[in-house]
Amino acid sequence: MEVAARGLDKRFSNGVEALRGVDLAVGDGRFASIVGPSGCGKSTLLRLVAGLEEPSGGSLAVDGRARGARGAGPDLGFVFQEPTLLPWRPVARNVGLPLELRRSPDPGRVGELLDLVGLSEFADAFPAQLSGGMRMRASIARALATRPRLLLLDEPFGALDEITRRRLNEELLHLWQEDGWTGLFVTHNVPEAIFLGQQVLVMSARPGRILAEFDVPFPYPRDPLLRTAPEFIRLAGEVSGRLAEAGA
Repeated sequence: MEVAARGLDKRFSNGVEALRGVDLAVGDGRFASIVGPSGCGKSTLLRLVAGLEEPSGGSLAVDGRARGARGAGPDLGFVFQEPTLLPWRPVARNVGLPLELRRSPDPGRVGELLDLVGLSEFADAFPAQLSGGMRMRASIARALATRPRLLLLDEPFGALDEITRRRLNEELLHLWQEDGWTGLFVTHNVPEAIFLGQQVLVMSARPGRILAEFDVPFPYPRDPLLRTAPEFIRLAGEVSGRLAEAGA
């Protein structure tokens, strides 16, 4: 699914101007990372794309259709900062919840997803019995249950240790390459943004706008050792420099 915004504004009823004049274009099947200072409107931008908020001005289109506050549909998955799993449901039933809500339960699809994220042995475990990384895996699997064409991820790995975070980076890219959905990934971690994305969008301080866009030239699949390559380090320095200009 393509995501395109032109002059996108968002002002809340309390007078806070979160976004002003956001222009962006993410093509179908592309993976875009978004970085920016805290409070710059990154999460607000994702909520607008998801249809959970109404724009105040400008235009926003998803798959060529104007986006308004209609709520997320089956064509879209959303992974939040916290896994938000239901504590009284085992892993398999958490992953299958979107399918149950659509009244189309599919144990085969749930089993496939659990296998993809490495949680097959924990299908009957409850969230409290899982590590933070495992809970996030379950959350990603749940977001992919309905085979969405667009996946929005709002700092999903921010609370994880670096080793777990890097492992999940690699697993997320594997899932993207398997299914070919369009991805918008919000993070504060510049190396993570570059490792995952085909493009990195840098947002300014609030009211947020797109300050810079970087094309990431490295092919997929991406070797974990890519982070140590001089070209990677050079690009990370350029992105970090624009972030510094943005007030991060």
